[in-house]
Amino acid sequence: MSLSPLHDPKEVIRRKIIRAASEVFGRYGYRKTTVEDIARQLHMVKSSLYYYFRGKEDIFNAVVHCEARQIRRHLSAVLEQNDDPRTRLRKYILVRMKALNAIARRYPSIFDPSLTHYDFIEQIRRKYDRSEQMTIRRILQEGMSRDVFYVQDPGLAATVICTAMKGLEIPLFWRSKDGKEFHHVDNLLHLLFYGLVKRNTT
Repeated sequence: MSLSPLHDPKEVIRRKIIRAASEVFGRYGYRKTTVEDIARQLHMVKSSLYYYFRGKEDIFNAVVHCEARQIRRHLSAVLEQNDDPRTRLRKYILVRMKALNAIARRYPSIFDPSLTHYDFIEQIRRKYDRSEQMTIRRILQEGMSRDVFYVQDPGLAATVICTAMKGLEIPLFWRSKDGKEFHHVDNLLHLLFYGLVKRNTT
């Protein structure tokens, strides 16, 4: 009988390596971190790590996927806790951006486009883009069915919202070192909910 991933000895050690590597990457950054640094953190010999991972990029890949899964769990909880589509969309965007902000502070290199592995990070993130667009689209469609959102094309609107969120990541999480620029998220939300057209209140 095969063991579940939670009890498979190899998977247990892989998770231990990922946790340790997360600390090391956060401390030194992707460029400066070596496989030797990760092995030293684990009190293992370097050659032992190659039984579980092909190299530094493979380990970092696993770290990013682990972080992404945690974000998705947080976002799923937000969607389950809120029934109103307006609240769900607003809290989804806020939680999503704050979670990415926390990751950017742990691993600044993820959002630094000048680094050589930026394309590698983008390949990982593209796997989650389609899922996020589908989630946003479902929220919009639910809001349309409840007559709280007016959207002509929910698919296009979801793409625009996701693109806007991605467009804020570099100025928010790379250029801004103190987090003061996070008010741009509120500006994005204001535009999403109220638009640019002045409404006649009479």
